[in-house]
Amino acid sequence: MEKSQPNNPLHGVTLQKIVEQLVDYYGFDTLGELIQIKCFNSNPSVKSSLTFLRKTDWARKKVEELYIKTLPKFGQR
Repeated sequence: MEKSQPNNPLHGVTLQKIVEQLVDYYGFDTLGELIQIKCFNSNPSVKSSLTFLRKTDWARKKVEELYIKTLPKFGQR
């Protein structure tokens, strides 16, 4: 049975969805400035970013934090 997590904004959101929404909103250039990791600055793609972020907890945490901060803005575009 699945537990309800009403206070968790990441519940039910895949990493791919997070990255795609951030790229759509900011673009890779700005995203690479906000989070300085190679997968956003050197030959960026969603696929390569996902590969890196799935292996690197500290980078994934930074992406998730930016997503949570940006979440209210997604509806305003």
